[in-house]
Amino acid sequence: MRQYSGGSEDGSAGGCVMSFDPAAFVKNLTPRPGVYCMQNEGGQVIYVGKAKNLKKRVASYFSRAQADSPKTRVMVKQIRNIEITVTHTENEALILENNLIKNYKPRYNIYFRDDKSYPYLYLSTEHGFPLFRYHRGALKGKGRYFGPYPSSGSVRQTLNLLQKLFQVRSCEDSVFANRSRPCLQYQIKRCSAPCVAYISSQDYARDIRHAVLFLEGKNEAVIKALTRPMQGASERLEFELAARFRDQIRALRDIQEKQHRAAGGGDMDIICCAVAGSQACIQRVFIRGGLNLGSRSYFPRHSQDQSEADLIRAFLGQYYLARARRPVAAEIIISHDFAGLELMRSALSEQFDKKISIKTQVRGERARWLKMALDNAALTLKQRQAANRNQQRRIADLQKLLNMKDDIEQMECFDISHSHGEAVTGSCVVFGRDGPLNAKYRQFNIEAVKKGDDYAAMGQVVRRRYTRQVKENARLPDLIIIDGGKGQIEVATEALNELQLSHIPVLGVAKGPARKAGLEKLILAYDNKTLNCGADAPALHLIQHIRDEAHRFAISAHRQRRKKKRGRSRLEEIAGIGNKRRQNLLRHFGGLRGVAKAGVDELAMAPGVNKGLARKIYDLFHNH
Repeated sequence: MRQYSGGSEDGSAGGCVMSFDPAAFVKNLTPRPGVYCMQNEGGQVIYVGKAKNLKKRVASYFSRAQADSPKTRVMVKQIRNIEITVTHTENEALILENNLIKNYKPRYNIYFRDDKSYPYLYLSTEHGFPLFRYHRGALKGKGRYFGPYPSSGSVRQTLNLLQKLFQVRSCEDSVFANRSRPCLQYQIKRCSAPCVAYISSQDYARDIRHAVLFLEGKNEAVIKALTRPMQGASERLEFELAARFRDQIRALRDIQEKQHRAAGGGDMDIICCAVAGSQACIQRVFIRGGLNLGSRSYFPRHSQDQSEADLIRAFLGQYYLARARRPVAAEIIISHDFAGLELMRSALSEQFDKKISIKTQVRGERARWLKMALDNAALTLKQRQAANRNQQRRIADLQKLLNMKDDIEQMECFDISHSHGEAVTGSCVVFGRDGPLNAKYRQFNIEAVKKGDDYAAMGQVVRRRYTRQVKENARLPDLIIIDGGKGQIEVATEALNELQLSHIPVLGVAKGPARKAGLEKLILAYDNKTLNCGADAPALHLIQHIRDEAHRFAISAHRQRRKKKRGRSRLEEIAGIGNKRRQNLLRHFGGLRGVAKAGVDELAMAPGVNKGLARKIYDLFHNH
């Protein structure tokens, strides 16, 4: 792989490219495969592409035929430099292209935002009594991963089925190792209690094998495997055991009747695209073991004037090639064919070291799956457009209510949450014209304020938020919403005035009588004016939505902080005491009460504790 760039610099500080000669640049280009990154005057990457022949592909952007595209004309005018990376093969160029798109998020490339990793069902095969549990994150642990699933709900539903059918454990190893009697899961017939040896390792291993077969879509194999021991138990007059096998078979039959499975089983990803106006929706359906696990929708950025085929090609690259650790089904069915399909198939097979087929023309049951996915994509896009229209109407009504001349593009709302002054936490949620911008949400741990002083807490949050925003030259909101009355508004505006941000409107939302929705009091900060707004006004509905989201986010953050604080030992407040030394102390003195009663000399006799550390421990419990 080799990299170089074109363009000429003016020699000024920063090395900013001031001129670009396309003809001279193309003349010196290589005909080898590779990737090109187009940059604007500020050095920002605005487009990434790959080519089998770099010389021909880059030259096409500056030809008349290519310039007929409005998007290309606008983009080409901004080019001040092109960085070239030569690769050994076109497959390598395709993989690199999608990695660079993920990294740079260029303005003129189709981009799919991936906010979360997919959830999986994890089986801890290294344990004598394996467990099934929910997993999200890197697939690094020793064991088997089943999935991916489209949502956490589908994972938990499957886990619930496994517990009901096969009574496999889902408790963590630390809980399993310290049980002296079975837990509630055993009582409700969701676990066979291997923790207290109510089941042998051989019988438990049998249940795990059946659970794995079930996840692989081999229900008939499970039923056959259960029929033989059921008959054997009946012949031995072990009717209770035979009844258990009978109930498992009945449950499996019921599931088969309720869930439609694809003929022949197998794993498939069905990817289709729907376009309406300037918006697009990609729908991905997960078929695992012949069973439909659900679907997930994606709404690409920069999709204007892009065909369905271009969008599907971009999706395949960004969701498989740019994420090598993400599992891929052996069969992918797509709704629209695109140029370079064979290259994509070859690159995927090479990336995942297995044969992967991509099909566009399918018949029978696969055609019905594909039609269902297309119908869902069209319906999802229609619903999103309706929601966007409703959001725009609410924003327009809010601008009118506040008498704002400029459009509202971004709004931020603040709230404070605590439990009688404990673990005070602040939240900031951000909304754009299309709704919540979750990636921009922020939480604040409030320190050094008087217990229960919500005003000081609000002032600290606003000051910290916008001090950083100004320092980083970040995008400032067009409207700030404060969950509170005149006191909170006053400290918020005072913080903004200190930062010379008094031009940003501040709207307070005071709770109405009996906290009833629709009776909120809206206070505009700059003239302390109370706004009159009907309970059914679109502007009020938008404010309530933003306020409620800030409240939810603040409470969630507060509960996490409180849980962490209450679950932490007081000994961990002392520098030099970690988890191991804390356990040694508790074991030596028989618990925290024994540590608290001990003198300095007694503490110094504990393993790993010197005189200085003993004094710190003693002071923790006695100097108040």
